[in-house]
Amino acid sequence: MEVTFGARMLKTGVAVTLALYAGVLLGLSSPVIAAIAAIFAMQPTIYRSWRYLIDQLQTNTLGAILAMLGGMVFSNEPIAVGLVCILVIMICLQLKMGDTIGITLVTVVSVMEASGQWEFALNRFLLSLIGIFSAFIINIVLFPPKPKVQFEQQVRQTFDRLSLLLRTAISDEIKEAVFRSDKRDLEDTIAQLAEKYKLMEEDQKKIKAPKFSDHRLLVVYKQMLRTLRKGFEVLDAVEQHYFQAARTPELNQEFDEHLEKLTKFHEHVMLKFDDKLKPGYSESMQFETENDEFLRRMLDRYAAERTGVLRLSIVSAEMYEYGHQLERLNRLADHSAAGAGD
Repeated sequence: MEVTFGARMLKTGVAVTLALYAGVLLGLSSPVIAAIAAIFAMQPTIYRSWRYLIDQLQTNTLGAILAMLGGMVFSNEPIAVGLVCILVIMICLQLKMGDTIGITLVTVVSVMEASGQWEFALNRFLLSLIGIFSAFIINIVLFPPKPKVQFEQQVRQTFDRLSLLLRTAISDEIKEAVFRSDKRDLEDTIAQLAEKYKLMEEDQKKIKAPKFSDHRLLVVYKQMLRTLRKGFEVLDAVEQHYFQAARTPELNQEFDEHLEKLTKFHEHVMLKFDDKLKPGYSESMQFETENDEFLRRMLDRYAAERTGVLRLSIVSAEMYEYGHQLERLNRLADHSAAGAGD
């Protein structure tokens, strides 16, 4: 399994260091609690960091109060600690703040260890807050999250993987074990892209008056993601249906050639977004015509043969739909280029 070292790993380490130093400088005992809180509190976007900070202030304060009361009444009996933890979890879920449960429970357990001694309990509560604030500050100051830049880079890397698999899918040149491994990696990467898109969409929804350009960019990103998914579905259909169907060398060549056209057009569209190709209306019209003709030829063939063609019809339909999504993405690329030229 490949390990990727990114900014979030670095920031988590720096936040832990800052939390430990802050705890020591303030003379608070057991600064490791601040380090644990910093690990939990690192978030993928600035908005989520802010939202997490606000939520944690609420749930940690509530958890500390309940833990203090529980410690005063029941001391630090294990059963009492467990019951207070259950109560805090229920409250966090009811408040729709489930993401804060981890650090809040750390606060509860550490505060109840004080058995009602408010000075000791305050020390533990402050350590949790130090960890949360450390993560928030580091997330803003050090390599602040740039989901749009990350998304664009990952889209291009994902297309490179998809392109290789599509170009070798029908010709069966790539080793089966390699194909399946790369296909699984591609599926995971597309899932990560979907998560990044959700983060960007979430950020925009929380902005009171987002720019029109930001909204348009999200539309482009959504179509990029949809197109990659359709390309992956073509691979899935080829793996599950194509090689199980009866085929002639001529048919293999026809499918392979159309897959090459799809992949090449996808590549040209991505180059338009990179501002490396001019908007090509004639190319788009030609591609749309060829995609329609491919499906018509396949449907005519299936109508004539009737038997043994169901699997091939599934593959050809997925290829056509991939082409249709490419046409939509191409229109967005041409509009973006036209808008940049105005």
